[in-house]
Amino acid sequence: MICPKCQHNNTKVLDSRETNSYKAVRRRRECANCHHRFTTFERAENNKFLVIKKDGTREAYDREKVEKGIWKACEKRKVTEGQITNIINSLEESWGGIGKEVPTKIIGQGIMEALKELDEVAYIRFASVYRQFRDLDSFKKELQKFSKKI
Repeated sequence: MICPKCQHNNTKVLDSRETNSYKAVRRRRECANCHHRFTTFERAENNKFLVIKKDGTREAYDREKVEKGIWKACEKRKVTEGQITNIINSLEESWGGIGKEVPTKIIGQGIMEALKELDEVAYIRFASVYRQFRDLDSFKKELQKFSKKI
């Protein structure tokens, strides 16, 4: 493993433990060169599916892309890294069960449903980008739908 601070390739593992219900291994490492400590995660690669985009093109599923979108919606909210990791792990399991190709509509809906349970503001933020609100009226309609469900 390469040290993120000095790029040296000799690191040692200080501690290993299972996380996320034994679905991942968390390793605490130390660089032999600069003694910088950092954490890595190892998980089974079970997210081997393609995403079918709105225009019909296909691309490999990218966990980081999903995570960045969720973090953007949760910016300055009281949401923990563990909560987001659990959401993504759960969603990936359900998406992986659909098949080798998953439409972005299903991915977006899954994220919105999870955010609705987690944080109302994050849900509205994500929905505003995902549903591409063009004006204030479409935003108001989404808020009204959300308010009725509460």
